[in-house]
Formats: sequence, structure tokens, C-alpha cells
Amino acid sequence: MSATNISKESLKAIMQSKETVVSKGAAMADAGNLGIAVGGETEVVKTEVEKEVAKTSSALLSHKPSKRKTQIYSVLNVVLPPVFGVLLLLAVWTLISHQSPSLPGPLKTWYSAIELFSDPFYNHGPNDMGVGWNILASLERVALGFGLAALVGIPLGFIIGRFEFMSRMTSPIISLLRPVSPLAWLPIGLLVFKAANPAAIWVIFISAIWPMIINTSVGVSKVPQDYMNVAKVLNLSEWKIVTKILFPFVLPYMMTGVRLSIGVAWLVIVAAEMLTGGVGIGFWVWDEWNNLNVEHIIIAIFVVGIVGLLLEYALTQIAKKFSYE
Repeated sequence: MSATNISKESLKAIMQSKETVVSKGAAMADAGNLGIAVGGETEVVKTEVEKEVAKTSSALLSHKPSKRKTQIYSVLNVVLPPVFGVLLLLAVWTLISHQSPSLPGPLKTWYSAIELFSDPFYNHGPNDMGVGWNILASLERVALGFGLAALVGIPLGFIIGRFEFMSRMTSPIISLLRPVSPLAWLPIGLLVFKAANPAAIWVIFISAIWPMIINTSVGVSKVPQDYMNVAKVLNLSEWKIVTKILFPFVLPYMMTGVRLSIGVAWLVIVAAEMLTGGVGIGFWVWDEWNNLNVEHIIIAIFVVGIVGLLLEYALTQIAKKFSYE
């Protein structure tokens, strides 16, 4: 009797446990189904977000400027500022010419320049030569005076910068003579050389030498002392020190002095030729002033500026070729 009751009770407990397991399994299955559904909804949301991001990125890329547009913008950024500057100059020039009738305007000067440069190398005698011959004569004088200044000034700058005794000895001389006006040297040249052409070359020489001396000597003095200590340890000769250590380091300073000197030389030649006469751009300007040909004077101003710009540009390119950087 008791055994039967126990078995019934055990059977009942077993049935209850089975129902619990089944209910738990159903609940877990429902939860799994719910998780799948939520996961599916999450995947759908993610897909929609990715589509929106892709759409926004494509819109931004479509608004990004192309390579061709970027190149056009860069070219305009380089070209437009100088063009606006030239237009401003022409506008001011036109305004002044309207206020002063004796001053020719840009258009009248342009027509005169076309006529002048249609035959720049005519030769009707020593006092009537084309503007091309006058420019070449001035460039020849500048080349001679500037070349002599470089041959003397650059080595002297190395010596002054290398040896302190020479620096102290020449410092008062340079400080005294450098501020002297270039045209003040012209009478000395006429007195010594007894001719106008060598006197003009002398004025260019004495005016162009100072920037080369000063810049070269400053460059030599800026050479690090460690370089010189290494030269002493290696027992290098003075020639090796100059060519292997000093020259590469000093070259940027030296080229700066050369650029300043060529600008001074081209500036001085115009004034010197006005006083000495002969063939040259300075004499041509003075002669045109005596003939009251103001258009040619303005043309000469532009010619002097353009030639000076080209000379400086040429020296800059040479400096880049010999740069050790």
C-alpha cells in the first residue's frame, strides 16, 4: 500500500518536472524567436543607416571639385593678382595723364612703343641709333663693371671673413666709402681714365663691389666653428678649406650679394650715361628729353625695369643650379 503510494507520488513529481522542462524549453524557444526577430529588425536598421551614409558620401563626392577645376583655380590664383596690379597701375596712369595733358597716356605710349620697336637696331650715326643698340651698349658696360667687381669683391669678402685682422683693418674703410653716392665717383673716373666709357665702368665697379664684399664676408663669419675644428683635425690646406667647407656654406650669402650688386649696377649705369654721353640707355633717355619726346622716356623706364628684372631672374636661376641644399 505504501509502496504504491510512493510510486504514485514519484510518478507525479516526475510528470511535474517534465512539464517544467517543457515550459522552460518553450519559453527559451519563444525568447530565441524574439531574439531572431529583434536581430532581424537590427540588421534592417543597420542596412538603412549604411544606405544613408553611402548616399551622403556620394553627394559629398559629387560636390568635390575635380582635378581640372583645382588646376584652373591654382592658375587663376597665380595670374590674377599681377593682372589686377597692372590694371591698377594703368588706371592711375590714365587718371594722371588726364589731369596733366603734357604726360602721354598708356594708349599713346603703346602706339609709340610699337613704332619704336619695329626697327630697334637702325644706325644713322653715333648720335642717332636704335634703342636696341643703346640697350646693348649699357649691358656691355654693366657686364664689364660688374664682372670686375665680382673678381675683386668676392675673394676680398672671403679674406675679410676668414681673417679677423683683415676684418678689423678694412671695416673703417668700407664704412667710410660704402655710403658715398655712385655719381660722386664719376669725376674721379674722368680724371683718372681721361675718357667717358672707362669712367662709367669705374662707377659701376665701385658701386657694385660693396654688397658682394659685405655679404660674402658675413657668410664666411657664420660658418660653424665645428666645421673649422674638423678642418684642423684633418689638417686641410687653406685651398681645401675654402673649396670644401667655406664655399658651399657661403654660396647663398654670396649670391644674395651678387643679386644686390647687379641691381645697383643697372641702376647706376642710367645716371652715369646721362652725364657721360655716348651710346647707352641713359644717354638715350637724356637725348629724348632734349627732344621733348616724353613717350620714349616712359618706354625707357619700362625697358630699364624689364631688363633689370630679367638680370635678377637669371642670377636667381644660376644660384639654384649651384645650390648645395
